Amino acid sequence: MTILDKKLETAKTVLILGHVRPDGDCIGSCLGLYNYLETVYPQIKAQVCLEEPAGKFAYLKGFDQISTLFPQDTSYDLCLCLDCSDESRLGEGIRGLKLAEDSICIDHHITNTKYCRENVVLPEASSTCEVLFGLLDEEKITKETAECLYTGIVHDTGVFRYSCTSSKTMEIAGKLMDKGINFTEIIDGSFFRKTYVQNQILGRALLESITFLHGKCIFSVVRLKDMDFYGVTSKDLDGIIDQLRITEGVHCAIFMYEIEPQIFKVSLRSNTELNVAKIAGFFGGGGHVKAAGCTMSGTIYDVINNLSGHIEQQMIQLEGQKKEKEDDTCTTE
Repeated sequence: MTILDKKLETAKTVLILGHVRPDGDCIGSCLGLYNYLETVYPQIKAQVCLEEPAGKFAYLKGFDQISTLFPQDTSYDLCLCLDCSDESRLGEGIRGLKLAEDSICIDHHITNTKYCRENVVLPEASSTCEVLFGLLDEEKITKETAECLYTGIVHDTGVFRYSCTSSKTMEIAGKLMDKGINFTEIIDGSFFRKTYVQNQILGRALLESITFLHGKCIFSVVRLKDMDFYGVTSKDLDGIIDQLRITEGVHCAIFMYEIEPQIFKVSLRSNTELNVAKIAGFFGGGGHVKAAGCTMSGTIYDVINNLSGHIEQQMIQLEGQKKEKEDDTCTTE
C-alpha cells in the first residue's frame, strides 16, 4: 500500500491543486488522480481547482469539473498538490493547502521545496504523471485515467524526445496504451495541432528571434502588444520554446512573453550539460536541469543581459571541466 492509499483510506474530502498556468503534465496528473478517485474511492468528495486550462485538453474526462474558483474558507481532509515545486506556484490555491488537515505533494521537479506534510518527489522521473502512475494500482487504472496520464507524459517529454525520457517512461507509456487509449489523437490533438493564429504567432516569434553568445544561445520575445494584435493568450504560445531549442548549434534557448508591462514569463531549455534550473532558481524560479522557468522584470535588454551573464559563466565552467577531463585522459595515456 502506497502512502497515497494510506491517506485516501481515511479521507472524506480531497482538494487537488496544480501550479499556475497549468500545462499538460499538470492537467493530466490532476485529472488522472481525480478520475482514479472516482473509480477506486467513490466515497471521497474530490475537487480539482486550477487556473483556466487550455481548451485543447477538453477531451480528458473531468475537464468540465475543474473549478477556477479556489476555496477561501473550506477545509479539506487532504490536499494533493501535483506538479508544483513550490507553494508559491499554487497561486490562489495556497489558501486551500493551508486550510487542509493533511497534504501530499507529488512531483518530479529537482527544485521542489517539499512544502507538504508528505512529499513524493522523484526528480529522475519524466513527469508527475509518471510519478503518479507508480502510486496507483495499475489494474484499477481505467481508460479515462490512462488518457490523462499519457497526456502528461507526452507533454513533459516532448513526445518522448527529451532527455528526461527513460526506458521506464516508455514502459509506462506502453501500459497506458494497452488500456485502449487513442494515443495518436492525443499526441496530434493536444501537442502538435495548432490554430491559424497560433501558427502566426509562432512564425512571428521565430522571425524575430536573435542569437547571442557566438550563436550558442537564442531568444525570442512576445510582447503584450503582439498578443493583443494577434488576439492570443499565453495558452497559444506552446511550442515556441521547443522550436527555438532545436535551432542548429544552439546550446540554450530562451522564450519570454510579457504578462504585465516589463514583467516577463521566461522559459529556458538546454541542449547540453548547461543547468537551466540553477539559472532560473537564481531569479526565483525553478524546474529541471534542461527545462526551467522564472518570472523577471525590466526591459527586454535587462532580462537577456542578466540571463546571459549566468549562462556564459556556466558555459565557461563546463568548458573548463571538459578541458580538465581531456588533459587527464592525455596524461593517463
